[in-house]
Amino acid sequence: MFRLITSNTTNVKADFLSGFTVALALVPEAVAFAFVAGVEPMVGLYAAFMMGLLTSIFGGRPGMISGATGATAVVMVSLVAGHGVQYLFAAVILAGLIQITAGVLKLGKFIRLVPHPVMLGFVNGLAIVIFLAQLGQFKIETTDGVMEWMQGEMLYTMGALILVTMFIMHFLPKLTTAVPSGLVAIVAVTLAVIGLDLEARTVIDFVRDMLPADQADSATLKGELPTFAIPMVPFNLETLKIIFPYSLVIAAIGLIESLLTLTLIDELTETRGKGNRECIGQGIANTTNGFFGGMGGCAMIGQSMININSGGRGRLSGITAALVLLGFILFGAKYIEMIPLAALVGVMFMVVLGTFEWSSFRIIHKIPPTDAGIIVLVSGVTVAYDLAIAVVVGVIVSALVFAWKHAQHIQADIYKDENGYKVYDLRGPIFFGSVSYFKELFDPVNDPEHVVIEFKRSRVSDHSGIEALDSLAEKYSAQGKTLHLRHLSPECRQLLTRAGDLCEVNVMEDPTYHVATDKLA
Repeated sequence: MFRLITSNTTNVKADFLSGFTVALALVPEAVAFAFVAGVEPMVGLYAAFMMGLLTSIFGGRPGMISGATGATAVVMVSLVAGHGVQYLFAAVILAGLIQITAGVLKLGKFIRLVPHPVMLGFVNGLAIVIFLAQLGQFKIETTDGVMEWMQGEMLYTMGALILVTMFIMHFLPKLTTAVPSGLVAIVAVTLAVIGLDLEARTVIDFVRDMLPADQADSATLKGELPTFAIPMVPFNLETLKIIFPYSLVIAAIGLIESLLTLTLIDELTETRGKGNRECIGQGIANTTNGFFGGMGGCAMIGQSMININSGGRGRLSGITAALVLLGFILFGAKYIEMIPLAALVGVMFMVVLGTFEWSSFRIIHKIPPTDAGIIVLVSGVTVAYDLAIAVVVGVIVSALVFAWKHAQHIQADIYKDENGYKVYDLRGPIFFGSVSYFKELFDPVNDPEHVVIEFKRSRVSDHSGIEALDSLAEKYSAQGKTLHLRHLSPECRQLLTRAGDLCEVNVMEDPTYHVATDKLA
């Protein structure tokens, strides 16, 4: 029902029209995130323009839209409040350099380690966050300066316009896909509001609510071209100490959100983006932002979904969105200012419906309870805190669950060989999680004089496993018994300090693999 994607192929016309649609939706979000960070609206609009343009050119995921985002904006608040906007520009430059370094070192590939339950939780939590963010548009400022929920005719008008927008977006693609349904809906609702003289809040009303009362009357989205300037901060170690923690967090959050958005678009379009190139593209865009008065940012999942749902697949869609946004700033501010917020809210509500994985309700009782718990956990942390934090928490919990499950997979088939030796034929990995189970398999006191541990179907994965083998060798030695270790890798034999002499070497059959330890580094 909510599958809005109409094409998986690149089309110049579709890219241009979807880019135009995205540009319309970028304006209120860029302004809102600028106020979140404590900077002027134009700083957010410049960021949306530069991030969108440069990541579309240099990034690794055609069709993905970047701009000023809430996740990075909340990190900037204390820096701007405590040190000023110039320190923010310096921090954004450094964040960009960190991201470029991550791309050069090819760290982008690690996003592939994010488990599917975490991705499901990320997508569902994200849809909820986008939905909750739109609820703020249902509030108006009273004469006392207090924000209150809409009531009466204004609320009914808002609701009706949202429903009309969603109706157009849902049914128009069934008739034609020549133009993006989101663009048609925004234009149609805007013309209806003007033609019928309806009382509806517009983009400029939103901007005025964000400004102090003495500046509200002169509010406008009209601006000039961004100009090059080196941040006016002292170039010393003290400045670096101030901005580095912020830069590191901005860079990390930006890359996590961008690479997760890249992965999501990969799945939706059945194509594959380039994670390392995206890291470099994000870094170039953020570095440029710092020099041209922008607040930086990262990939925008909501705008990216609007673009993909509208048929945007190529780099032209992101470039168009950025250039059209710049055109609005320079020449068309008055037209953007009259767009009803209800139209943009309706577009975002359709994005929510298309983003949320409704199938997760169907499969929640069919998947392992741990996976279901991870989906709920990541969704909850996403809503309560932040997308990047939620993903990190989800990956950590998934890794712990994986380690716990595999820790119980260590087993041994016990028998006597032709020499009368007792053989423990191991199955499963020996690592930090399974060491305790591994030790419980043996009985040094009651075992015979010769004991063989067969590793043909087992591997020692880390230093904890090596220490467990050395400890076991000591116990058998204390009982005056001989322990034989067969089919260990050369690295394992090299790392064993007390049990190394007990290994039986078979060059033809012994496996070759690496152990996770720093001793051989």
